[in-house]
Amino acid sequence: MSGMLAGKVAIVTGAGGGIGRGIALAMAAAGAKVVVNDIGASLTGESTSAGPAQQVTEEIIKAGGQAVPCTDSVSTYASANSIVETAVKTFGKIDIVVNNAGNLRDRVFHKMSEEEWRQVIDVHLNGTFFVSRAAANYFREQESGAFVHMTSTSGLIGNFGQANYSAAKLGIAALSKSIALDMNRYNVRSNCIAPFAWSRMTSSIPANTPEEKARVAKLQKMEAGKIAPMAVFLASDKAKDVNAQIFGVRANEIMLFSQPRPVRSVHMSEGWTAEAIADIAAPAMKHHFMALERSPDAIDWDPI
Repeated sequence: MSGMLAGKVAIVTGAGGGIGRGIALAMAAAGAKVVVNDIGASLTGESTSAGPAQQVTEEIIKAGGQAVPCTDSVSTYASANSIVETAVKTFGKIDIVVNNAGNLRDRVFHKMSEEEWRQVIDVHLNGTFFVSRAAANYFREQESGAFVHMTSTSGLIGNFGQANYSAAKLGIAALSKSIALDMNRYNVRSNCIAPFAWSRMTSSIPANTPEEKARVAKLQKMEAGKIAPMAVFLASDKAKDVNAQIFGVRANEIMLFSQPRPVRSVHMSEGWTAEAIADIAAPAMKHHFMALERSPDAIDWDPI
């Protein structure tokens, strides 16, 4: 099959529905052989099933592509290695890893349980590390490879009731940068996408008040399939010079996020005291302080 990813082998985690499904189908259409990974669980972790992964695999094969289902979890080191081994044993190699698997355990911070914290960190942050680490040995040996990770504006900007998810997603952005630095010498790239789309993840957003209903209605106009072209591009050789970046994709709009950098500095030759900071430094930087209250326009940053 010809296309931007012809001859490549891709793993897409969380590929049983929504954004992951769209990416898996698009990568197959672009010529990649795809490991469709999904444990088939609900957002809260119940009722695992091989159905979603199998269904997407069958869609790819019916369209003339090559794919294999995989129901191993990303949340442990051993099972993540099994995902990568599925690619190597089935198709002979691995070229692309898309870390898309996710879950939600939303709760206001001061009521969040240890279990709710750990379950989200295990899937999003640990899962991204485990699958990437399993593929890294193969990428190093062949001196090529591409990682595409899903971050979120919940981490990049902040969001209510998602301390676990936000921490994991910002951690993924930092992890991606470190992977890019460590593996650049092997011609391996690592980039992030912050997607804006209506999917199974965003379907859990409350829609009780008029404001909440308006927020959901706006999100529903953002199709999950719109994320896939950016993922295909970042995984392709045409993105060989793109590394350690964070892109936002919202409907037909593509955004490049800035990287954290100092925006203002104040120097005190004899050293700072707490009082001097309060009297001099803080007022000088006040213009750059971000308010804790999100503006009504924050709907534009609704995450997944």
